[in-house]
Amino acid sequence: MAEARAGPIHAFLASRGRDGKGRSLANVLDFDDSRIENTHDVIQWLFPLRDASRAVPGSPVLGAMEAEAIRCDRSAQAGLLAARIRMMRFYVQTRRWLTAYDHNHLRITRILTSLRDLVGQDEAKAFHEDILSLNEAAGSPVNPESLDYWRRAVEG
Repeated sequence: MAEARAGPIHAFLASRGRDGKGRSLANVLDFDDSRIENTHDVIQWLFPLRDASRAVPGSPVLGAMEAEAIRCDRSAQAGLLAARIRMMRFYVQTRRWLTAYDHNHLRITRILTSLRDLVGQDEAKAFHEDILSLNEAAGSPVNPESLDYWRRAVEG
């Protein structure tokens, strides 16, 4: 049943399709940290939302039926979890985002929201706790506004 409602984001996350630039999920997950940092049109495919991206016009927007298809498809769920693992590795290995303000703070809000909506609140909470631990270990440089956005993204 989920297959009938599949769209391009679902197909990408389930490793059956490609993003808007023709990249597969496996290709994107193999990006090195520098490429993840400097490629601004991929996070919207890895962690889709119902709202249009203000940072990257033309990025995909997740509809209700496609979101449900993703929630019901083990392959798409596995793709989201693989993206979560890759992004956590990025945040562990790179420390540039551990500053008062950085574009990665917006990415983290997106990741938390997408995980909450598509995988579940427990997965979003786990990612949030890991991010907060990295921030704390760095002396808590992230601004309170970003921390509040993250908290609200997890809570829904």
